[in-house]
Amino acid sequence: MIEVERLTKRYGPTRAVTDVSFRVEKGEVLGFLGPNGAGKTTTMRVITGYIPPTEGTVRVAGFDVVDQPLEVKRRIGYLPETPPLYPDMVVSEYLAFVGRIKGVPRADLKNRINEVSEKCAIADVREKQTGHLSKGYRQRVGLAQAMIHNPEVLVLDEPTAGLDPKQIIETRELIKGLAGQHTVVLSTHILPEVSKTCERVVVISGGKVVAVGKPDELTRRLQGFETVLLMAEGPSGEIKERLERVGGVSLVEQHETSDGRATFEIHAAKEQDVRAELARAVVESQWKLLELRSSGMSLEDIFLKLTTEDLTEQKSEDTSQKSENGSSQT
Repeated sequence: MIEVERLTKRYGPTRAVTDVSFRVEKGEVLGFLGPNGAGKTTTMRVITGYIPPTEGTVRVAGFDVVDQPLEVKRRIGYLPETPPLYPDMVVSEYLAFVGRIKGVPRADLKNRINEVSEKCAIADVREKQTGHLSKGYRQRVGLAQAMIHNPEVLVLDEPTAGLDPKQIIETRELIKGLAGQHTVVLSTHILPEVSKTCERVVVISGGKVVAVGKPDELTRRLQGFETVLLMAEGPSGEIKERLERVGGVSLVEQHETSDGRATFEIHAAKEQDVRAELARAVVESQWKLLELRSSGMSLEDIFLKLTTEDLTEQKSEDTSQKSENGSSQT
């Protein structure tokens, strides 16, 4: 549904994004994750036709954003970081105005306004001016305008900014419910946003894509080993020694001991499931097994590892280039 190939965007001598490539399948909810200033908003603006690329191609539903911009815009609903509201317009008038611009048939317009008002929980403020709304309501009206023409693709840039915890949960559920009916690209720097709503993640840092995949796939790729957490009741030193003798176990770390209970983090060879053998070792030794579960890197760990490594590499490249330039000038 969305194809981004070798996208580069420059503002004068500054590169906002460099050689970015990824795909979004029809009906998928994709998280576009990165720290502030990573190039997320620039990429979203190119996809929606708001700004042109400097290099590369972007296609939405088979239409090129440069050659066929109107066809692309007919198929996209866009919620920018700051919702595009007119403060003097009443919410219902604003949605009708946007609906007419986006080609919603007059006979269907009232039903569409009712539908998006219910979905976005703004029915109670439909007769208020948008300029008098709280930030959370303005954000939800912005989401409603993106959905008014029932587009195939929704591009949401920080969609829960300014919402209270209850509204955030409701918005996440709404976005998850759109999967299958719409293709959604969700741009954010908020990690729980991605883990709770998205099937797949594109991680961007310094204007470059540093990883693409499902969170669990990224975990396996980056971690390099399997991790199991085990809690048992018994003599911690003896338990640790026994666990270390289980085949495939490379490291056993004891984290805490209280009331005769010991917790261990066990590292094993990648893609080797040692849980059954660990359980057998504890039970046959007549200790109480209280907990046994796999444990991978969190999305926070993945994010920090990817973005930190990328920034370190960039600084190293910049230093090398400066050294080369200095040598040539000398």
